[in-house]
Amino acid sequence: MGQTALAGGSSSTPTPQTLYPDLSCPEGLEELLSAPRPDLGAQQRHGWNPKDCSENIEVKEGGLCFERRPVAQSTDGARGKKGYSRGLHAWEISWPREQRGTHAVVGVATALAPLQADHYAALLGSNSESWGWDIGRGKLYHQSKGPGAPQYPARPHGEQLEVPERLLVVLDMEEGTLGYAIGGTYLGPAFRGLKGRTLYPAVSAVWGQCQVRISYLGGRKVEPHSLLHLSRLCVRHALGDTRLGQVSALPLPPAMKRYLLYQ
Repeated sequence: MGQTALAGGSSSTPTPQTLYPDLSCPEGLEELLSAPRPDLGAQQRHGWNPKDCSENIEVKEGGLCFERRPVAQSTDGARGKKGYSRGLHAWEISWPREQRGTHAVVGVATALAPLQADHYAALLGSNSESWGWDIGRGKLYHQSKGPGAPQYPARPHGEQLEVPERLLVVLDMEEGTLGYAIGGTYLGPAFRGLKGRTLYPAVSAVWGQCQVRISYLGGRKVEPHSLLHLSRLCVRHALGDTRLGQVSALPLPPAMKRYLLYQ
């Protein structure tokens, strides 16, 4: 971890990424993303909550997807079923670019954050109970009404990053940071000072009939690892993603090959 002294505690004001640029990945993120994805049941347990969303949103597939009804002059949000107060967690959001409209915000919220507004706005991040990244405008929002919101990630000459359909949300409750990753690249912490809260995956949307999917990638508890597991991480790192498919050709016992591949 980098700049852990800046993480703050529950009494601090969360700080936008642009004040403390830092692209270091949270400890354990590579390991979390290398492990097999949770099964369907686990993903549904960490999916969208049909009882905790705007009345203009319909949750489908047991929580894996929601669709916003085409209601004019309304911003509508959804919150996940599970809240996180400890550990490292990551989930994938899939949101087609043609279904985002003027305000498409991805982030986290407490259980108190509002999930509906009678106008078009970046609802997530508009108050003290939520934090969000507008993936269309590239702006970070927390207690913000829009003007003056910092750009994320910070780029030379203010260039805006084009966000593809799929992105990762990375919540590290041990360090109190929220960040995002695209195409295997961690973009750095977007917000700090989140420790001491219980936070839920959340989005807010304005596009009629948009469909937003969530896929929980897993969580990592704070605990020491065995030497065997640390050795596996070293081998996988030495091979790199492009050569992991060649593990079967290594002169190793079958059990060790399976272990290296998390099988």
